[in-house]
Amino acid sequence: MAIPAQRPPGTLPAAPLRTTPPPLPSHFKAREKATPPALPSGKKFLNEEELARYRNLIAFAKSTVEARFSGRHKSHDFGSGGEFAEHKQYYPGLSVNAIDWHVYARTKKLFIRTYDELTDLAVHLVTDVSGSMAFATGGREQKALRSARIAASLAHLMIRQGDKVSLTLFADKVRSHLPCGGTTRHLQRMLMQLALPTDHPQGETRIAESLTETALLTKRRGRLVVLSDFLGEAPEEILEALSPFLHRGFEILLLQIADPEESTLPSAPLARFVDLETEEEIEVEPEEIRDVFEATVRDRTAALSTGAMRRRIDFARVSTDQPYLDAIEAYLGFRSWTEFES
Repeated sequence: MAIPAQRPPGTLPAAPLRTTPPPLPSHFKAREKATPPALPSGKKFLNEEELARYRNLIAFAKSTVEARFSGRHKSHDFGSGGEFAEHKQYYPGLSVNAIDWHVYARTKKLFIRTYDELTDLAVHLVTDVSGSMAFATGGREQKALRSARIAASLAHLMIRQGDKVSLTLFADKVRSHLPCGGTTRHLQRMLMQLALPTDHPQGETRIAESLTETALLTKRRGRLVVLSDFLGEAPEEILEALSPFLHRGFEILLLQIADPEESTLPSAPLARFVDLETEEEIEVEPEEIRDVFEATVRDRTAALSTGAMRRRIDFARVSTDQPYLDAIEAYLGFRSWTEFES
């Protein structure tokens, strides 16, 4: 994502420019923006006092769904509880208590009944750490920092209630991946992973390719939360890359991290733009492209939101001029926790 470089009076921050398609503010930043201080610890992202009020809400939402829609998060087991899954051929060593004698009476063959048993929930956090996430204006939080703060908060709340959480960081490809875990030590590792790229987000953004790679790394079905600005790629490509997760029964939430200055162009006669991901520069008169630019931003955001809704994917836009806790509330509004309420 980008905005203007060091510039003479009268120029302004803006967004990348292209002849076709219309430009989007996805790869530019103001070079005069001060370099954010290094974050020595992932604890910088976490304010447990602010999150305390959500603990009971998340636990209540989880227990409500498990009571109303038993078996939504399940694993195959040979036990006798839960929902029947399938018959499997008996072999020595398995418990004879699981044998279905009614099937034996008909077929003279030994089969056991398998059931779907409830397990703890797996939450997969997929976070964009590409150069576009370095965008920040007006003294607001850098998008990368906002994204890390949200991911850390969700991980803390999920692990505290006994769920398992994985973390994947991506830019042009998957940069790091921590498999599911549910211990305090695992949370600390996640916080350190989030802290490493936040100081200097870099690299080009390839969301669709990164999601395809992530699908191969996430073995356990659960909830997928993707945090990104979702700029620079066609919404259709991003949504198509989520198809493997949908086919495997994942629930998906897209959190679009946005700076309010990305949806408009400031008033100035001339602006110089620097691409955050490639360092390319270009000068342009904002007034010449303002209407097309702003319409394009609205249309692409609407296309992502509408396309997600059609696929039963949740979508929420989280602005850096609003409290980061809005994202926690968006997670609480996850379709699976509300669609059975009446």
